[in-house]
Amino acid sequence: MNCREALKQMHAFFDGELELARTLEVERHMNECRECARALRSQTALRSALRDAAPYYRAPASLRKRVRSSLRDEARAEAPARPASWRWLAVGASLAAVLLLAAALWTLTRGGFGGGRDDQIAQEVVSAHVRSLMANHLTDVASTDQHTVKPWFDGRIDFAPQVKDLAAEGFPLVGGRLDYLNNRAVAALVYQRNKHLINLFVWPAAGRGEGERLLTRQGYNAIFWTGDQMNYCAVSDLNAAELQQFASLIREPAQPAAPNR
Repeated sequence: MNCREALKQMHAFFDGELELARTLEVERHMNECRECARALRSQTALRSALRDAAPYYRAPASLRKRVRSSLRDEARAEAPARPASWRWLAVGASLAAVLLLAAALWTLTRGGFGGGRDDQIAQEVVSAHVRSLMANHLTDVASTDQHTVKPWFDGRIDFAPQVKDLAAEGFPLVGGRLDYLNNRAVAALVYQRNKHLINLFVWPAAGRGEGERLLTRQGYNAIFWTGDQMNYCAVSDLNAAELQQFASLIREPAQPAAPNR
């Protein structure tokens, strides 16, 4: 088996969908080929990161109690035509389905960070940050020059992100790339603070937005804010104080260019 065949079979191998003979062939190749083994490890790490970052919400106790009570009343009203074991099995299945639906509806109607749509975006940005670090796709355009990074986005997205040079403040620009968040293409600007990388995601705002919001997911800090008709999110494993300093520098109005003499 060559590398091309092994990579084609990797997802099926990862999911345990290959027949035994084919599985052994892929395993043998992975043991012999360092590049394919590295690709498999990356897939494993990516899946683990996405699974760990997936939001899960439990329905409130009061809602769960009302659902159970309603199902018990319904079960008592049923005619005892079926054996008791089958009836309670059906009730249990109904209870599980209703609780899942209730939890989903409760999640969608929650407001603010820590739940609902905002929390989903928070999980997306953290997952995108982790993905950029381990999939060798940190930048599409690697440059410390803001005048190189900003024009690169022209024609690739339908807005013009602000790109600042913060090297003098200790946050040098690394580059930029396209990413996908909140069901749309967004700009991802990459900065650095010592050995810590910062992803700054930028996309157009639909409304006025809210003030700065800081939260932590999976050990990463993320700061959200809206300004100049744009949504911003800075995410990093950098400590909260320095990440807030970075966000403050991004929010500062750009200084007009000095006139040529």
